[in-house]
Amino acid sequence: MRIQVLTIFPELFEPFLATSLIGKALEKGLLDARVIDLRDFTEDRHRSVDDEPYGGGGGMVMAAPPWIRAVRALSEGGTPWRVLLSPQGRRLDDAKVRELAARGDLVLLCGRYEGIDERVLETVVDEEVSIGDYVLSGGELPAMVLIEAMSRQIPGVVQLSGSVENDSFRNGLLDYPHYTRPPVVEGLAVPEVLLSGHHAEIIRWRLRKALEATREKRPDLLAAARLSPDEERELAALAPVEEAGRV
Repeated sequence: MRIQVLTIFPELFEPFLATSLIGKALEKGLLDARVIDLRDFTEDRHRSVDDEPYGGGGGMVMAAPPWIRAVRALSEGGTPWRVLLSPQGRRLDDAKVRELAARGDLVLLCGRYEGIDERVLETVVDEEVSIGDYVLSGGELPAMVLIEAMSRQIPGVVQLSGSVENDSFRNGLLDYPHYTRPPVVEGLAVPEVLLSGHHAEIIRWRLRKALEATREKRPDLLAAARLSPDEERELAALAPVEEAGRV
C-alpha cells in the first residue's frame, strides 16, 4: 500500500510513522508512506498557502493553486485515489476503511484554517472522508486515524490475522470482552468458561458477549447487522434488557 500525505505540518507525522505497528510495517516494506510539505508547491517567496476569503468572513482559506499542483505532481505515473479529510465527508467506518485500503494507492489531503478553496475539490479530489461529526484544527489527526486503520488490513502488519478478523465492527457487532493474567483483579475473576478449555463453549460465550455489548452500547449497529442463523438464535436467547438490569 502506498500513501502520500499532503500537509503544511509534515513534522506532526514523524513520531507517528516511526512508532509501533506503523513503524514496523514501513521497515518491512509492507507500507510505503510519504509526507509531503504543501509549501514546496508554492511559487512566491513567502511560500504562502492561504488568503482572505472572497465575500468576507473570519479566518483564512487555503488557496487552490498549491494543492492542484501538488496533487497532480503526486499523481504522475499512476492513478492514486485522492481523499480530502473533511468534516463534510462520509463518516469513516470499517467498510470504508477496507474499501480505501483495497485501492492500494492514496493521496491524503490535510486542510487547515477555514477550509480549502472549493475548486480543489472540483479538480483533484475524488472523495471527502470524515472521522466524526466534530471539527478539528486540521486534517492531520484524521489522516493518522485513517492510515492506522488501513494499515491493519495489510497482510503481515498485524501478526495474528485473527485479531483483525475479530475486531469490533468487522461483522457488524462490537468486540467481546478480553481477559489476561492475573486470574483475579480487585475481586473480579476471569469467567470460568475461558479457563475451561472447551473451544466451542468459548466461541459461543464470546458471541453472546459481543451481542450483549452491541445491544447495550450500540443498538443502531445491531439493528443494521446481518446476523447469521446462529447469531439470531443467540440474540433471541439473551435475557431481555430489563431482566439484565438495564434501563
